[in-house]
Amino acid sequence: MTKHMASGERIFVSAIRRYCAERGIAVDVRSDGWLIAMRRGPRRRFAFGYDIGLNSAIAHRLANDKSATAEALTLAEVPCVPHRLFLNPKLGVHVAGADWREAMLALLAQNPQGVVVKPNEGTSGRSVFKVTTEAELDDAAREVFSMSTGLVISPYVAIEEEVRVVLLDDAPLVVYSKQRGPDWRHNLDAGAKPVLLKDGEVRAACAKLAIDAARAIGIVFASIDVVRVGGDWRVLEINSGVMMEALGKLHPELVQAAYNAALDRVFA
Repeated sequence: MTKHMASGERIFVSAIRRYCAERGIAVDVRSDGWLIAMRRGPRRRFAFGYDIGLNSAIAHRLANDKSATAEALTLAEVPCVPHRLFLNPKLGVHVAGADWREAMLALLAQNPQGVVVKPNEGTSGRSVFKVTTEAELDDAAREVFSMSTGLVISPYVAIEEEVRVVLLDDAPLVVYSKQRGPDWRHNLDAGAKPVLLKDGEVRAACAKLAIDAARAIGIVFASIDVVRVGGDWRVLEINSGVMMEALGKLHPELVQAAYNAALDRVFA
């Protein structure tokens, strides 16, 4: 336990501090850790949010956009949970279209078990709504549009298991399942518990699917969430920023090793 972690600093920031300290890299933490500048000799590298700069701008943008990720995965024939994009009507009828609400209602009608409405960009399961009625759909859309330029609607699926794979260059560094808390969502912020997967069929299947997904959008360092629905694995989302806060509390050495491997690539 470093004094930084004791002060409530994010594990991501502590991991970067430790990496730099052990290698004589100057580190400058700004904006409460949101921006980190690392300098070795004349070379300066940045970490921003949970992003250490290994991914191309386009891979980063695709990953951060749930509907674009689903489109790209579908093109590559990688099984995924569909995400249909609706742009905020405040952007104007030329951008959002005139019949967005009718299209939303049609999706709800096609999915009597319900749909999930969430911001197109964003993490940690905030403003994620399970919707089964027209009134709930309107409420969810109003809430998400109040804070987001776009929302996505996906069919509500009964997730039998959710696994996160942290990948670096097609190598799975960390694979763990999210044991659901009291909520229907598998978000670690919502009380889900990370449990490391041992070598075996499930870990291998999840790693292979994650590698296919990463290749489909050309991403180098990512955490990829895959879910088992009706016995089959499919991609739920790809995260360009690799966040392992919940896991880091349980397995700090594993998380440090994963960030070290990625930072070795940054400074290679």
